[in-house]
Amino acid sequence: MDIFQYGYMNKAFIVGLVVGVTCPSIGIFIVLRRLSLIADALSHISLAGVAAGLLTGVNPLIAASFFSLSGAVLIEKLRENYRTYSELSIAVMLSAGLSLGAVLLSLGRGFNASVLSYLFGSIVLIDKTDFWLIIIIGITATGLIILFFKELYFITLDEDTAAASGIAVRKISVGFTLLTAMTIAISMRVVGILLVSSLMVLPVAASLQLARSFREAFFLSVGFSLASVLSGIFASFYLNLAPGGTIIIISVIILLCVLAGKKTAVKMFHKMADDPSVHRQTLSR
Repeated sequence: MDIFQYGYMNKAFIVGLVVGVTCPSIGIFIVLRRLSLIADALSHISLAGVAAGLLTGVNPLIAASFFSLSGAVLIEKLRENYRTYSELSIAVMLSAGLSLGAVLLSLGRGFNASVLSYLFGSIVLIDKTDFWLIIIIGITATGLIILFFKELYFITLDEDTAAASGIAVRKISVGFTLLTAMTIAISMRVVGILLVSSLMVLPVAASLQLARSFREAFFLSVGFSLASVLSGIFASFYLNLAPGGTIIIISVIILLCVLAGKKTAVKMFHKMADDPSVHRQTLSR
């Protein structure tokens, strides 16, 4: 294939594989804990980090990671102060990150073109430093999710029961939020700051329609994510489309197909159940 003759496309596929596995691995726990908006909040904080990096000459991915981690810590601190209204912590940090990003972007009017590649993703323009940061952080995050899978599963089901059974809920929750922050920071190079939360949520949303268990939902969401990322890279290369937007559009199409297919299957089942001939055949057996 022509696509594999280019070194930057081979690099894009490797990065896509890592991000395609890491995002839904984090996303399924976020969705089931009803914290989907935390990805949006941390992505907006990452935008401020990108702007700060471009202003100071620091690698934008490193700056975004630092800002995202700081935002994750602040979200956890605010959640302690607003236990009854924990979603307020996400709203506060989302507003703070977006406003800080707007201010920093206004200070550096000369790098608007560079910012666009971070807003909407630019997987083919990943340099060597970004490549290795994404690989190392992505593999580390996925490894930690697998290592603490059982604990995260119990915390997701019921935090109080998990704490009563001896699980370090507080430490694991903070660590998970930090992993989420790092995953968002590295994924923005693939799908962009504005779309990174979609790659965490959409494959999970599709998997929950089909899965019969948590583990099955986990693997289905990873499968849907990889299908979106890899086919999105192919489509963007041959059709000359924006990679980030293409990947998310395919994720949306997969979700819609799953919903339509499930609805059709339910209608067929109900139609068969209401058919008298089916009842007679069943009774005759």
